[in-house]
Amino acid sequence: MFRTGITVTTLASALASALVGAVASAVALLLLTGGVAHATGTRHRYDQAQLQRDLDAIHDTGVSGVLAEVTIGSRRLRGTAGVADLDAGGPVAADGYFRMGSNTKTFVAVVVLQLVAEGRLSLDDPVERWLPGLVAGNGNDGAAVTVRQLLQHTSGLHDYTDDLLARIGSVEDYQRFRYERFTPHQLVAMAMAHGPDFAPGRGWKYSNTNYVLAGLVIGRVTGRDWAREVRDRVVRPLGLRHTYAPGDATDLPGPHAAAYLYFDRDTPIETADASVTWADAAGALVTTASDLSRFWSAVGRGTLLRAAQAKQMRTTVAGSTFEEERPGGRYGLGIEWAPLSCGGGYWSHAGDMPGFSTRTGVSADGRRTVVISTSTSAESPVDRAAFAMIDHALCGIG
Repeated sequence: MFRTGITVTTLASALASALVGAVASAVALLLLTGGVAHATGTRHRYDQAQLQRDLDAIHDTGVSGVLAEVTIGSRRLRGTAGVADLDAGGPVAADGYFRMGSNTKTFVAVVVLQLVAEGRLSLDDPVERWLPGLVAGNGNDGAAVTVRQLLQHTSGLHDYTDDLLARIGSVEDYQRFRYERFTPHQLVAMAMAHGPDFAPGRGWKYSNTNYVLAGLVIGRVTGRDWAREVRDRVVRPLGLRHTYAPGDATDLPGPHAAAYLYFDRDTPIETADASVTWADAAGALVTTASDLSRFWSAVGRGTLLRAAQAKQMRTTVAGSTFEEERPGGRYGLGIEWAPLSCGGGYWSHAGDMPGFSTRTGVSADGRRTVVISTSTSAESPVDRAAFAMIDHALCGIG
């Protein structure tokens, strides 16, 4: 039964804060488990029954519905918990569509790195070379910010999402916002109205501005929109038939669960139908669990990039925001690393949109993947349960 235990007073749990909470939760999980599986050698087989227990645990935190897919070698496990709609009921479709949020960043980073491999740009190119005059004003300097710093969130550029979040404190505010359309240049302009958070390369802070700019760089280098490059370079080669950039479209194809955002315990707002132009190359893509699982397997196996670029993608820095919480989480180029209780770690990216939260994980060799999508915006209890599931699946015996 659904419990209205999740309260959202702003959209701060959405795209802007997804990564920090995800890594903090994963690191907290490691510390809570104390590495017991690794220390004792106790590892359990991950099967359909365990998958369902994990899904039920996520549902019990208060989300309306959850779907997931786990792959372990040639085995594929799928499951759901909760309901697809609080009013109409019905089961969640395991193959349902959802908004992947900041998992989009990994797709965009792959395209940038492919262009690097082709010699069409360098990670050390200044942004000014490709987008002259765009990163300027209030101490911002595109000549001092590199493409690498965009992908790794070390640019210091202010996150425009903060400006959007400041506008949305009530149901009425959200209803005014939900169909508003933005261009990438408008989003960057919001960020340029603020000074940088730190000098380029002198810190780490998650900022969606970085990936809107990365999308514009792709457009300038190729002469085509970032979404078309993602489609032709990643989506089609991998056979991801249910992954796409919605552009100005506001609806989701069926089947999909209703998505809910709570401004108080008794006021769920259904958010599946909405403009996501505000997310752009930082988080606009739509997908299914099977498609996203296939993508992360390809990332883990290294089939999308040449060896040199795959190594660059996995060269990480400590995110100072994580380190203040708990040590362990690191960030590469559009990809996150977090520790596992059984030793080692895994690659992933979190993704949050109003009403949707996505948590993913892939083993270093790409043989194991986990994709989880909830249809209520995640808060800490949800994250803890989701990352426990990822740990179980990636540490379990195949």
